[in-house]
Amino acid sequence: MPEFTSRRGLLFGTAAVGAGALIAGCTSNESKDEPAANDQPAADDKPGKQVTIGFAGPQADHGWLNAINDNAKSRAKKYSDVTLEITEGSNDTAQQIGQIETLINKKVDVLVILPADGKALTQVGLKAMRAGIPVINLDRIFNTPQAYRCWIGGDNYGMGLNAGHYIGEKLKGKSDAKVIELAGLDNLELTKQRTQGFDDALKNYPNIKKVARQAAEFTVESGQNKMAQLLQAQSKFDALWNHDDDQGVGALRAIEQAGRDDFLMVGGAGALAAFQAIKKDDGVLKATVLYPPTMAASAIDLARALGQSKGVGGMAEFEIPASITLYSAVVDKDNVDQYMSTGFK
Repeated sequence: MPEFTSRRGLLFGTAAVGAGALIAGCTSNESKDEPAANDQPAADDKPGKQVTIGFAGPQADHGWLNAINDNAKSRAKKYSDVTLEITEGSNDTAQQIGQIETLINKKVDVLVILPADGKALTQVGLKAMRAGIPVINLDRIFNTPQAYRCWIGGDNYGMGLNAGHYIGEKLKGKSDAKVIELAGLDNLELTKQRTQGFDDALKNYPNIKKVARQAAEFTVESGQNKMAQLLQAQSKFDALWNHDDDQGVGALRAIEQAGRDDFLMVGGAGALAAFQAIKKDDGVLKATVLYPPTMAASAIDLARALGQSKGVGGMAEFEIPASITLYSAVVDKDNVDQYMSTGFK
């Protein structure tokens, strides 16, 4: 899990923080009747100073990344005082840097950046901050907190931890239980964090042993190919954790083709197809651990608050936080209806 250095507002003085509810990582700006903790007006959705927000992310070649863009666009449209300048997105770091530099040259008020590679884009984050443009660093983190005013993203370690505990509780009465793992891209730090969380959770269940792990590539094709290999190598196991619901579509195809239904599967991210399968409850997929793309909507809220020198509701501090880590909830048949509207295609 990344550690963050708490900092006071690097570019701003005090900002009013209201007593409104801080919901799902600052996705709510609803005002409340109660007085604010610092006797200042609550941050709300009433029109204020016009704010131009630049948004730059990777190429939307994945269901989750496409949902990130959709969440940012739809959230910005809800505000009459927000103009969103969004780039085409690129997985080429040099091209994404160029896109961000264009936004800096346009002198946008705030930047929201989901870097294709946090390390490689750290310098352009620093460049924006030094130009007086605050940066909301979304999900994939820059190398230094000096490159952003606020980081908001998912909890990769917590994702693995919660998946492991869910599986552990389901198998705790079974002796010599075996689990396997279908991971994502191994060259990404987030994949290592998800695996570490999963392994740490399983340490609490001495009756369970992880007997195999394969790394896929977050695609349907890779999920199908790598899952087929796991099924061939492992004739008997009790549970599977798959890091990503997109590659899970392929994994489920391989499972169906192999005629296997003798284990439970837990997915990751929160795709609509996964929610629907969990609700139907006629296959191996029993749960998925959220990595909510709604974080992009929250990033727009935070960027608007920074641009208007406002805070966010539900906190006593004047400034918005330096970092916000979203919770990786487990969704199963008992609570899937609650999350169905958040599922991405």
